[in-house]
Amino acid sequence: MKDPTDDLRCLLRLEAGDTRALAELYDRYTPLLYPVARRILRATADAEDALQDVWMQVWKRSATYDPRRGSVAAWLLTVTRSRALDRYRSLASRRNAESQVDPEGMAPAANPSAVAASAEIGERVRAALATLEPRQRQVLEIAYFEGLSQSEIADRLEAPLGTVKSWTRQGLTRLRELLPREEWV
Repeated sequence: MKDPTDDLRCLLRLEAGDTRALAELYDRYTPLLYPVARRILRATADAEDALQDVWMQVWKRSATYDPRRGSVAAWLLTVTRSRALDRYRSLASRRNAESQVDPEGMAPAANPSAVAASAEIGERVRAALATLEPRQRQVLEIAYFEGLSQSEIADRLEAPLGTVKSWTRQGLTRLRELLPREEWV
């Protein structure tokens, strides 16, 4: 992974209108962001459209990044998740088509080191999720990938809202222990 100060410099250059800074961030983070959008949207074209929205938002609103709230990578993941969930909700009439897996899979990434870093992060997250209690993992996956609220999750799982909130809190606490923030920046 790159030095976090490189990411901050890129964002400052972006604010000044430097398109090369956007290209650097795009090359560095698209291999990490695309699988998130793909998992939420299930369709390659929809994931690509969501990522285009992400990069347009980054281009237009890079000044909204607040380093006190997390790393650039975390911010980009949050923007990606938000745009993908927005697109998912707006495509309600196409949900049946989205549930089909595209046999083409992911497009190859241009940067092998970014692919390796993305794979390493993905493996660490999968390993950390595997250590969670099944209900903790389930509520986190539903909230993250489907965008459901805790109330909606409680209804789906036929569990009390307080229990769902406890599972969520316990799962997130455990993930924080297993994936310290210092290792992501």
